[in-house]
Amino acid sequence: MLIISDKNPSLDLSCFSLDDSHMITEITPTDSAHHRASQAFGRNLVALVSPMQSDGTLCRVSLQRLVTHLLDHGCDGLVVNGTTGESPTITDDELGALIGEVATQAAGRARVIAGVGTYDTAHTLRRAQLAESAGADGLLLVAPYYSKPTQKGMIAHLTAAAEATTLPVMLYDIPGRTGAALDAETLRTLAHHPRILAVKDAKGNLNEAMTLMHSSPLAYYCGIDELNLPYLACGASGLVSVVGNVVPQLNRALLEAIDASDLPAARRTHAETLPLTHAMMGLLPGTVTAKAALAHLGILTSATVRAPLVEADPEELITLHAALGGVAPTQGGEITNAHPA
Repeated sequence: MLIISDKNPSLDLSCFSLDDSHMITEITPTDSAHHRASQAFGRNLVALVSPMQSDGTLCRVSLQRLVTHLLDHGCDGLVVNGTTGESPTITDDELGALIGEVATQAAGRARVIAGVGTYDTAHTLRRAQLAESAGADGLLLVAPYYSKPTQKGMIAHLTAAAEATTLPVMLYDIPGRTGAALDAETLRTLAHHPRILAVKDAKGNLNEAMTLMHSSPLAYYCGIDELNLPYLACGASGLVSVVGNVVPQLNRALLEAIDASDLPAARRTHAETLPLTHAMMGLLPGTVTAKAALAHLGILTSATVRAPLVEADPEELITLHAALGGVAPTQGGEITNAHPA
């Protein structure tokens, strides 16, 4: 039986081994990194949509219902104004209002992480300071997009943002949207900053992620719903999920199965989530499908998104509505798993 630990810095997928009962062997990325990140951000994080009324203004009632739904179904981290929250079209005033509302409602039950990254360093610093004053517990900093800065430029940008407040920082590596990945050496460099504790990895390079989990102080959070199980099995500390807007209880069950080294249960839970994951993430932007699903289930009053996003056509929602057959609305619009693993 192989034990994977932070003493094995050069790991790849061949390092996995199961015992005779098909249980995952112990996986221990740097324990202090895992502990610090879990305390700072939580583990079962959801990238919240920003609920809107049909006229495109923010909807406080729907936001309150969404947060209640997430807290009651096992979320301990709420990411406000990430990609799924339509951050490019949220104004600074709206950002402060969203953070304040969520922080008030989640107080004592979940950490509130504010997405504040932009392609403008000065604006990013202002947003970071706004988030701190509005009550955020941590910051999500995406690599600066569109401009395609060098690695040196990204280090300077992200370090300046980390210096702008006293809040812990989760980096956000999503080159498919930013046009520029944070390379491994850049992540190692940034990990030396005392407030940069974690990375939300939407790059999908599992070999690089696993190597850094075991050879750097960074904790990893999976930012690709389709890969939640393999990332957790490799030692990721938690999830930042889009699909979790709809089924946070299944993500919680997956984390619990991994913590218990119960690979069969983890596989069943992940497999149960996959039809909805494919329906939400495979055809349309996750923001669009998450809002459509939540409106269908009665949690949001509207599936409105802001341009340039557009709502899904009815025919585009057929697969999504079919996948939602795996979850059942309960009175008041909350949802529970109809087919427990």
